[in-house]
Amino acid sequence: MTVPLTDTVPPSTVEQLTGVLLGPEFRHEHGFWQRLISTEPFRRPAGGTPEERLELAYDRLRILNHCLDSGARLASDPRALAALHAWLGPVDPALTTVAGIHYNLFLGTLLDHGCVGRRDLSDYLTMRRIGTYLCTEVAHGNNAAAMETTATYDRERDGFVLHTPNAGAQKFMPNTSPAGGAKSGLVAARLVADGGDHGVRLFLVPLTDDVRPLPGIRVRRLPARMGSPVDHCLTSFDRLFVERDALLGPGEPGDVQAEFRTGPGDRRRRFLTSIGRVTPGRISMSACAAGSARATLAVAVRYGGHRVISGTRGAPPVPVEAHRTHHGPLASAMATVFAMSLLSRRAQERWEACTDEVGRSEAAGLVDVAKAWITWRAREVIVESRERCGAQALLENNGMTELVTGVEGAITAEGDNIALYAKAAADMLFAAVPGGDDGPDRDQRPGDLADPRFLGRLLASVQDIWFARARERVLRTPDADADADALGRWNAASGPALRGVEAYAYRQAAEAYAEARAALPEGAARDRLGELERLFAVEWVARNSGDLLARGLLSGDQVDALAESREELIAAVATHARELADSFALPEELLADWPIAGPGYADAYDDPRGRWHDSPANAR
Repeated sequence: MTVPLTDTVPPSTVEQLTGVLLGPEFRHEHGFWQRLISTEPFRRPAGGTPEERLELAYDRLRILNHCLDSGARLASDPRALAALHAWLGPVDPALTTVAGIHYNLFLGTLLDHGCVGRRDLSDYLTMRRIGTYLCTEVAHGNNAAAMETTATYDRERDGFVLHTPNAGAQKFMPNTSPAGGAKSGLVAARLVADGGDHGVRLFLVPLTDDVRPLPGIRVRRLPARMGSPVDHCLTSFDRLFVERDALLGPGEPGDVQAEFRTGPGDRRRRFLTSIGRVTPGRISMSACAAGSARATLAVAVRYGGHRVISGTRGAPPVPVEAHRTHHGPLASAMATVFAMSLLSRRAQERWEACTDEVGRSEAAGLVDVAKAWITWRAREVIVESRERCGAQALLENNGMTELVTGVEGAITAEGDNIALYAKAAADMLFAAVPGGDDGPDRDQRPGDLADPRFLGRLLASVQDIWFARARERVLRTPDADADADALGRWNAASGPALRGVEAYAYRQAAEAYAEARAALPEGAARDRLGELERLFAVEWVARNSGDLLARGLLSGDQVDALAESREELIAAVATHARELADSFALPEELLADWPIAGPGYADAYDDPRGRWHDSPANAR
């Protein structure tokens, strides 16, 4: 019997830890998605070809949309979009991709451009037409300065002619095929009017009907992509005329001058507005990666308790999780998954809290770094969890293979990770406090490895060390010709600067841990979170112990003690691994669809015609 929570029944340890991972309002923010993926339409089907799985993804998209009270409300709420990605990601990566494109990139951009009340959005809200987003070009990525697709203003017809001038200008990877039904897209193109280039703008363009691309539009499916079967395509335009109201912009209909005016900074501002949904998209990619990592780790923890192996020297059989070689990597993964989840929330909350342009820019920088760091760590956790489950985790019915390949998409989607790190490194390189490896005000007092505050200071020092090295390399690079040597200076500094960004991400995650622990009351949940926090920090400090020792921030005895401290923390975390995995709040219906998550996993491979189903005599 389940005892309902009341004011007199305190939350359990698991419930408190769920609140740490998903936020204090997790029932309100995440409950809808937990319930949705527990329903029959979202249960895992058996097998299916890639085309059948793609069709299923679009069918599920329509079911999802029907369950919403408002698609526009979802599109305007970054928290809801992040929750969608966190819960749908482990269930159906293809569905997650097309839902993110439709609600965030397409509908969200229309809302950001003030289209409510000025345009009829009913086709997109009811999904009579599915939305997609066409920005990236084959030869140019999202490099606006090099974008070649044009939209030339035709004054006589008062509209635009969309054109793809060469193969390199084809739009790359949008889901523009007729699969799933009729589609419209937001197309980024260079606006040309009266002989002038007015920068990259967005145009709302019908692309297909239910069967084929519309006249003037060519759509070709790309080769099969690793992971989920989304209909990624190459899309081009052959002098396609669109009405003037296809252009998204601030002007009123018919106000040509207002639409085309490009004062100082207008082009950049308009382009940034056009791609403004990238930041909520990166928040969603972080949530998706963290959710997928939680799911695979939960399955690995459960399987480790179910899978029994022979004991040593005639001892009784033991679950595989009893071995340090098995539970050690999963304990480290658990500390990382909590860090990923906490950093994802920290970045999102910082971005939501900022209203001024400077603060929003800094918060967006944290979102960028968090997206890259979280998706990279998710790959490590997912691969480790898969490996701990052996050959059975390579089978599609056990749910992990799609997530192993799916996380690769998250690493590239909404900005390649290395590019995000490089931008952050360039922004932070000279913003880092000059004056020495450890900054002028860094606390240099010796401390105790059991003290999270001391570990936090060490993490901050690692960041200082790498940025100091990057600055030193810049200063050693000749600068006779500033323009010619800019790339040389960056190349000299980029290696250590990227390490500095990585250290910044670890530091931010550690600070998120500390804040979450401080918010918990004394008790078991706080103890569990403290063990995870220290394990996370100790492992990072150990990786950088040589630098910290060289600068007198760690003693030789402390470096020796790091290994023992790590082993003690692994043992503590592993003892509570199942409880920690339960705090992920994954629905039992989801886990039931992955055989190795349950104790009867071998039954999934039973042969109904096997002789063991006969009488004992026949079986012999």
